[in-house]
Amino acid sequence: MSRYVMKQDWFCIGTDYTVKDAANDPVLRIDGKVFCIGDQLEIKTMDGRRLAYVDQKMFSWGPTYEIWRAGHLAAVVRKSLFTLLHCKFTVDVPGPDDLVATGDFWDKEYEFSRQGRRVATVSRKFLAFNDTYGIEVPHGEDPILVIASAVVIDLCCHGDRK
Repeated sequence: MSRYVMKQDWFCIGTDYTVKDAANDPVLRIDGKVFCIGDQLEIKTMDGRRLAYVDQKMFSWGPTYEIWRAGHLAAVVRKSLFTLLHCKFTVDVPGPDDLVATGDFWDKEYEFSRQGRRVATVSRKFLAFNDTYGIEVPHGEDPILVIASAVVIDLCCHGDRK
C-alpha cells in the first residue's frame, strides 16, 4: 500500500498542491495554471518532469476533466448529474478498467472502486487541515491517476476556495 498526503498550498496564485509520501518527503507538485478558461493543472515530479496534465472541458454536461499522460488521453473524470442523496464521479479510462468514486465528498471521505472492488481511499479523517488529504493506493494501481482524480474531485466539490 502506498500512502500519500496531498495538501493545497495556501499562499499561491492558482490552485497548487504538494504531495508527500509516507516518509513525509515531497514527491509531486501540482501546479494550477492562472489566467486560463477553466481549470488546468500540471502534475510534476519535484525536479519538474511532467507526469500528467489535467484540463477542464468547458462545454460539457456537468463538470468534466481530461487527464493526459505522455500526450495521450489517460482518463476522463465526470461528476454524475443525476444521483439521489449523494455524489458520484466516474473515471473513464481506455478499456474496461473504469473507476467510480463514491462517499462523502463534502467531508472529503471517499473511495475509488473498480467493478465493486475498492482501489483507493481518500480521507481527511485524521488530518488537522481542511485542505489536506490522506490518499492510500494499493500496489499495482496507478497512484498518479488516483491523485489527479482526487484533485479533480476537490476542484468540483470545493472549487469556491480559490
